[in-house]
Amino acid sequence: MEKNDEGVFKGQIRITPEEASSSDLLLRATEECMALSEGSLSWVRVLRRSIDARKRPIIMQLTVEAGGEGIPEPVDPEFSDFWQFPSVPEGAPEVIIVGSGPAGLYAALEFIRSGIKPIIVERGKDVRERRRDLALLTKEHIVNPNSNYCFGEGGAGTYSDGKLYTRAKKRGHVREALEWLVAHGAHSDILVDAHPHIGTNKLPAIITSIRETVERAGGQVLFNTKLVDITITSRNISAITLEDVESGEKKEVECSHLVLATGHSARDIFTMLHDKGVALEAKPFAIGVRVEHPQSFIDDKQYHGESRMNFRDEERLPAAAYSLVCQVQGRGVHSFCMCPGGIIAPCATSPGEIVTNGWSPSKRDNPYANSGVVVTIDEEVWTAAGFSGPLGAMQYQAAVERACWGAAGSTQKAPAQRLVDFVKGRPSRSLPDCSYHPGVTPVELHKILPSMVSQSLVQGFLEFEKKMRGYLHPEAIVLGPESRTSSPVRIPRDRESLVHPEVSGFYPCGEGGGYAGGILSAAMDGRKVATKVTEAIKESVS
Repeated sequence: MEKNDEGVFKGQIRITPEEASSSDLLLRATEECMALSEGSLSWVRVLRRSIDARKRPIIMQLTVEAGGEGIPEPVDPEFSDFWQFPSVPEGAPEVIIVGSGPAGLYAALEFIRSGIKPIIVERGKDVRERRRDLALLTKEHIVNPNSNYCFGEGGAGTYSDGKLYTRAKKRGHVREALEWLVAHGAHSDILVDAHPHIGTNKLPAIITSIRETVERAGGQVLFNTKLVDITITSRNISAITLEDVESGEKKEVECSHLVLATGHSARDIFTMLHDKGVALEAKPFAIGVRVEHPQSFIDDKQYHGESRMNFRDEERLPAAAYSLVCQVQGRGVHSFCMCPGGIIAPCATSPGEIVTNGWSPSKRDNPYANSGVVVTIDEEVWTAAGFSGPLGAMQYQAAVERACWGAAGSTQKAPAQRLVDFVKGRPSRSLPDCSYHPGVTPVELHKILPSMVSQSLVQGFLEFEKKMRGYLHPEAIVLGPESRTSSPVRIPRDRESLVHPEVSGFYPCGEGGGYAGGILSAAMDGRKVATKVTEAIKESVS
């Protein structure tokens, strides 16, 4: 624990969940950790919070700052005042952003701060209207290719788990991205938690608030509007063609700067660019299954038999998560997007395919825990399966999704199997209850999934059992496929200017470009791209 020139202590302390739950107990515990006499401190402020559940007793590890009488407590600025998004001036330059996911929305906010008018083009619907299509997908198995879990206001992030993990090294940029979420309605806990999480139930309102900020500042958001073509003149973007997805009416729009933030599932965009001769690259990704356990089992394992429900509500431990990884014959097998207290969702973007993913509400209070468990797919795999070229990985991915759809009865019912049966290579006589609302069909998954994927998963599950005894739980179920882990295509861009190396004015961005892997990293990439576009615009008019 260190003390600065202003008399403020800062450092790490390790205390019990009960002590962390009460401001008075936290104050006393901090004094004890610092070997100070009782009453020495008048305030404690938590900067970072994580749980150490590696052994009993379970400990809360906090980074805090603290001060005694007469030492003022630092106060965070009001985010609504701290982050100003003023109206863009009349006649401001315009930039078209395709896609309203985290990358597109954060790019729009950054453009507004720079005095540039963003025009967001979104093929899907706004949050409220989008819910109806999700209900049709779940209940009637009708896939709207323009409005689903991946496409629509907020992109895939709106109805995702809301995890805000990132490997980004520039913590200041991470903090700023989180603060923008708080400014638009997210709980300020995300600024403190080591593994921040918003929750699917909270994200729609936050996304709507960001869009309202964009519109209030003079930006535009065009829903039900799809990019169908780009015009390249002398190696420069000169125009784009947009289509009204309801009427089918098309119009050409002048465009000198295009930010493409369409996400990892916009296969029609990748195909259109490839047909236009725009350079693309096939990119390694991962594919596998979604695994679901009783949440009580995961809690028991991670909290060493200490039921989190034994704690009082105000100090209760969160639903436990896990992260598992191993190597199988030189190929990675790992858990992905683990959703404690979550739900498995149908995430197909076209008729004739099955795609699964997971999400959790903010309280993570559902009785199941689900996670993707996936295998690394590289060029060796998709070429051996007969797919090649820049779209080879994407075509391999699509083939797996179509095979699962057909095997499960050509509906959105997912092919499923008990985990122990999958590992032992035997059919399941029955299936346990699970959270996937469209329903499941008992299928021997090793007969559907590519053999390399199936065999790697079996070996991976056996390794996971060694790391977490009981992982091969009799009530655990596997559903296929978990296939949209990341984009199977990368759109190249210059490392410095972030523009496509062959098409001036064209800026690939976020997950769809191959430059992000989640809400937070996509949002930060959106800001980064917007900054480079702004520099290019200012340079062109100077």
